[in-house]
Amino acid sequence: MLSKFENHLSANFSFLKDKKLLLATSGGVDSMVMVDLFQKMNFNIAMAHCNFQLRGLESFNDQNFIEEYAETNKILVFITQFDTENFAKDYKLSTQVAARTLRYDWFYELLETKKYDYLLTAHHLDDNVETFLINLTRGTGLDGLTGIPQQNEQIIRPLLIFSRNEIEDYAKENNIKWREDSSNSSDKYLRNKIRHHIVPILKELNPNFLISFQKTQNYLQEAQNMVEDASIMIYQQVAKEIGNEIHFDLKKLKQLPNYKSYLYQWFSEYDFSAWEDIYDLIDAQSGKQVLSDDFVLLKNRDYLILSEKNKLDANIYFIQKNQKEVKVPLNISICKVNEISETNLNTIFVDEDKLNYPLEIKKWQEGDIFQPFGMDGKSKKVSKFFKDEKLSILEKQNIWILCSDNQIVWIIGMRQDNRFKIENKTKKRLKIALQ
Repeated sequence: MLSKFENHLSANFSFLKDKKLLLATSGGVDSMVMVDLFQKMNFNIAMAHCNFQLRGLESFNDQNFIEEYAETNKILVFITQFDTENFAKDYKLSTQVAARTLRYDWFYELLETKKYDYLLTAHHLDDNVETFLINLTRGTGLDGLTGIPQQNEQIIRPLLIFSRNEIEDYAKENNIKWREDSSNSSDKYLRNKIRHHIVPILKELNPNFLISFQKTQNYLQEAQNMVEDASIMIYQQVAKEIGNEIHFDLKKLKQLPNYKSYLYQWFSEYDFSAWEDIYDLIDAQSGKQVLSDDFVLLKNRDYLILSEKNKLDANIYFIQKNQKEVKVPLNISICKVNEISETNLNTIFVDEDKLNYPLEIKKWQEGDIFQPFGMDGKSKKVSKFFKDEKLSILEKQNIWILCSDNQIVWIIGMRQDNRFKIENKTKKRLKIALQ
């Protein structure tokens, strides 16, 4: 196994040789074999162990085992303890999800604070089979069937080519001690049920099942790579990035026979999951939208518009008398002038004597009314003005207004209010400009 491991690292992870490596070490046979292999190859390693305090004294015996091994072998070790059950209860998570969240947050913290280059975990081929079957039973796309990746940025899994039997045989041949996790024998968790009951049947049906599985995984990964390449090419044809938004041309998209597959490929990375709702957006009325935790997908005429969720800002920002500029939430300059120069959407001139300080910059609200400049005193709802300007929902959410004593002075960047315009009798002229 050592020779196979050396060849595997040389072919796929040669960049690890001079790096600082942090090895996630539970004390189980797989992680202890991983530590032994890297020791024998003289890599620069340290161990990281999490005590989740889920198995009483057994959890602390695992911790003691790791500490003694590290001391005997002169390996730097990092140890932490988590109150996993209370964390899971507080955040309404399953115990498994809570433990995973806690350990990876801590691992990333160690990588950053202790200046390690990569985190290595001891996932192996049988883990990959179990993950494949878990995803299959829950329903998944092609990406869920490609299994555990060998590398995710700073996380590397160098044992994925080895079966559990290979790892255990190596441990016995090299007198490597390890700890057995008693929870692995329980069928409480789905992974254990698959490990104990499903995988043995598959191996019985095909004694070379793991080899066949590896081949299938390689084929699926090749197919996934092909899908990603096609997705990029189609994206370049139908999508246009405008500011912080991405606009997808529905006319071009609907000409594709498999456009739903591209939508899945593009939007899954933004954590969307309501796929039928997304597909229905294609023929929905303008204004319909689908949300993920952090993003919104909006149907706006002939486009789908993807953007981050608007973090509604309830704050009001004040401008005091004689103040010359503001930086938040917008960059605005204010200065007194003698003459009016050319106006545009980003620059207005107002009669300062008509203003009541402090002025306010805030988000517009439904029901707001103003008198658009040039309309001879006629009032108009701000929402109707936006509709006439054909603004999308997302664009409307990003509009700020400048107010004086609850009267709109300026829909910033769009239209001045007629009530504050410069007149012949105006004595104090004020220029307000969006930078």
